[in-house]
Amino acid sequence: MSDQPAPSKAEALKILRTGDRAVRSLLDRMPARALTAPGIGGGEWSPKELIAHLAFWERCALEALDAWERGDRAPIDRLLHSQSLSKTNADGLALMSKGSLAQVRKRSDQAHDELLTRLRAMPTRRWNAPPTPRSRRSLGERVGSILGGPGGHYRHVDAHLPDLRAFVEGHAAG
Repeated sequence: MSDQPAPSKAEALKILRTGDRAVRSLLDRMPARALTAPGIGGGEWSPKELIAHLAFWERCALEALDAWERGDRAPIDRLLHSQSLSKTNADGLALMSKGSLAQVRKRSDQAHDELLTRLRAMPTRRWNAPPTPRSRRSLGERVGSILGGPGGHYRHVDAHLPDLRAFVEGHAAG
């Protein structure tokens, strides 16, 4: 994760919308049968599974917001304290990838839309304050770390775009 400060709420919303549009644009270029074919990043994930993976982390951010409103610790923090990131990703993928491609996309769209709505409605004062009295970092920074990637806060999608692009190009050529 980047050492840079968390972006403003407006910047975070822009990053999330831009990432979502990039994924959707790439998926729209794919033939339907390829959306469930494995091979993203040379691995076993299909585009459907990538959608589920991204939705899992957005759902984790929503669950964190709910927990912080109650003054509780974010469920993802407890989970990552008890198991590895790889296990968390595997469990999240198993949970969120159940069902048809249409069902996975619907759950993903719902999580993304709810997240944007909740963040958009959040007062700036809340965004900049710690999520609980025990926290030192701002709520915006904490959500950004849940949705973060090597490029920084809120940039989880960016970590997967090169592999998705290569997958789409490979299917377009084939």
